[in-house]
Amino acid sequence: MNLTLPTPTKSKQFLADADRKAFDLEHRRKIRFNIGKYNAAVQTGLGFYEDHELARARASYLKAQVINNLDQYLLQWEENFTARGGKVIWAQNAEEALFEIGKIMQRRKARTVVKAKSMTTEEIHLNKYLEKNGIESVETDLGEFIVQLNGERPYHIVTPAMHLSKLDIADIFVKHLGIEYTDDAQKLVLTARHLLRDKYTAAEVGITGGNFLIADTGAIAVTENEGNARLSAAFPKTHIAIVGIEKMIPRLQDLDLFWPLLSTSGTGQQVTVYNTIYTGPRQPLEKDGPEEMFVVLLDNGRTNLLAQPDKREALHCIRCGACLNVCPVYKNIGGHTYEATYSGPIGSVITPHLSGMAENKHLSFASSLCGACSSVCPVKINIHNLLLKNRQQSVQEGHSDKEEQRAITVWLHGMKRRWVWDLAPASAKNWVLSRLLGQTGWSKRREAVQIAPKSFKQLWKARK
Repeated sequence: MNLTLPTPTKSKQFLADADRKAFDLEHRRKIRFNIGKYNAAVQTGLGFYEDHELARARASYLKAQVINNLDQYLLQWEENFTARGGKVIWAQNAEEALFEIGKIMQRRKARTVVKAKSMTTEEIHLNKYLEKNGIESVETDLGEFIVQLNGERPYHIVTPAMHLSKLDIADIFVKHLGIEYTDDAQKLVLTARHLLRDKYTAAEVGITGGNFLIADTGAIAVTENEGNARLSAAFPKTHIAIVGIEKMIPRLQDLDLFWPLLSTSGTGQQVTVYNTIYTGPRQPLEKDGPEEMFVVLLDNGRTNLLAQPDKREALHCIRCGACLNVCPVYKNIGGHTYEATYSGPIGSVITPHLSGMAENKHLSFASSLCGACSSVCPVKINIHNLLLKNRQQSVQEGHSDKEEQRAITVWLHGMKRRWVWDLAPASAKNWVLSRLLGQTGWSKRREAVQIAPKSFKQLWKARK
């Protein structure tokens, strides 16, 4: 007898996880507390702008200019970067990126890698690949380090451990590091710092992401608050940066616009603590830096969006996380429920294009379409409209559930033949309506919708 249970679809699993998380009161308490602190800081940060809307408009214009001419800017960036000895790897997908990174690891005989916070490395599942090949990959960002210890994915684009309280982190450190229990935040941070210091000097390779690619100088800009990216790039002899092709900006001077927008929207800071520009490996007269530097330019589905003019503005995203912090859906179901590298509103827009519409179309329906995400986006992406376009595309491509298709067919049939509804008694209408709404789970935690005994047409006739 085969006792193997059928694997639920990603859509059904999402609904089950969302239902569970939405009614987890302790989870909601932690998220309200942590996001509340961010929102308060962001409001303070916005006060430093004389005209924040003008800054958003300028950033939106520059990103549109770059994305609409991305091929030219990428070639310009490559030419300038390689002129200083940097090496560029063009990766069409995650498999190509991992294969090329693996070759570098083999040549360097790497046993340990120190890794700064990077969503692109999460996207290609780099840690799993390195572990499979016997290479220790150590997350050096504190939040990433915590979730790595706990065997979890990052919960949030900017704050990987947002779902954990100080007491949760203390329990994780006791369990995985064997330290004496303490809820002193400074002691917990020092524990991680002492552990990571030796890793920087022992690692053969350091890996970072990149917040911006700068076309006119062939450089990568990395912004951070802890300094771990600088250490990951400076100590090892080899530095690998994995960056999505959409992270391009035209000129070095444009950072004076994008760095404050990124930090203010993400954390409320005027500018983050550490902002570094990497232009390649160590030059002959330079004392610091890696002997060699590689940049992996990652496509991995981004050109799918680029090929759709009505949706390509999603590539303007600078990964500030602001849309997650205001989203009522994200605040209720949490980041892990999405089962995707990029969660929240912008993740729901791009994931179906990066990882397949059929498997991920449900994410675009996980939105109230309130527009809060669009209102806070520092580059003015019309996120809620893109979610609607994704929904439209998923239906046009035939990805709707069979039950949903049948329900819509019944509804359409009735709307086109009003006389059928007029003939049917209210009890019959209620039965049909319960079947239709039952497909969406409407009545699970709501009172069933009841049709009035008499239709508007009947009431109007009676009034006459």
